Amino acid sequence: MNVVSPLSIGQCATLACLLEAAAPKVGNVHRGADFEDLTFTDFAVSAALVAPAIEAAATSGIGRAVLDAISATRSAVATNTNLGIVLLIAPLAAVPRSEPLTTASVGNVLDALTADDCRLAYEAIRLVQPGGLGKAESMDISDEPPPSLLAAMQAAADRDLVARQYATRFELVLNVLLPAIVAGRARGWSLTDAIVYTHLEVISEHGDSLIARKCGPEVARKVSVLAAQALEAGQPGEEDYYAALADFDFWLRSDGHRRNPGATADLIAAALFAGLRDNVLPPPWT
Repeated sequence: MNVVSPLSIGQCATLACLLEAAAPKVGNVHRGADFEDLTFTDFAVSAALVAPAIEAAATSGIGRAVLDAISATRSAVATNTNLGIVLLIAPLAAVPRSEPLTTASVGNVLDALTADDCRLAYEAIRLVQPGGLGKAESMDISDEPPPSLLAAMQAAADRDLVARQYATRFELVLNVLLPAIVAGRARGWSLTDAIVYTHLEVISEHGDSLIARKCGPEVARKVSVLAAQALEAGQPGEEDYYAALADFDFWLRSDGHRRNPGATADLIAAALFAGLRDNVLPPPWT
């Protein structure tokens, strides 16, 4: 049995966001690379501001936690830094602290979502106005909120990785990504290397729905192929791997930041939160 983490839920959220943003993941903002309209500082500020709302998720409800976290972020940051992250972490934070994070415990929280949760989450999404959403045939974000947030997420699961986690009870986050990061650490990799490598794996196997929305399915498929090729080049500590990583990163950034694999980055942040919360990712966090 894992020892309970000494970190509060809010601290786990802030630290997960900071660790995810600081790692030099391909095509993303990190401490060594900004976008013209989005900087590492924006992500750091956002990480600090969401903590109180996430801390309260178990009592306030998921929808309220999401809206409060996004409202706090928007009070200081002009660009969408964390909508996907907040939508993912809020349900994890709502699981009673006495229970480990599993698909079953998270599923119990998701099954208890209310119409009010959906209304508040829709309000948060509209506040951010994320790019590339397009128009859905049913339960579109511009329509009246449906009575079930879970049903809305299930309807979007085929085109959005964040929504898919709700539909699958966070199977990918809890049973694939987090174990992959933990396995990387067990191999002697730094946490940073484990994060970057796991990010590549999820892109290669699942694509990135933000890129698909912005650039279309053909570009998204190419991104997955290039991620797989980078993985074939080697692993952390090997020169060929780092060279392939740099080439892939350069290609992703060669079209402004339209090829930003942001959805997969959000999944990484959620996995880190789970690992910190359940103390399977203890320090050192380097």
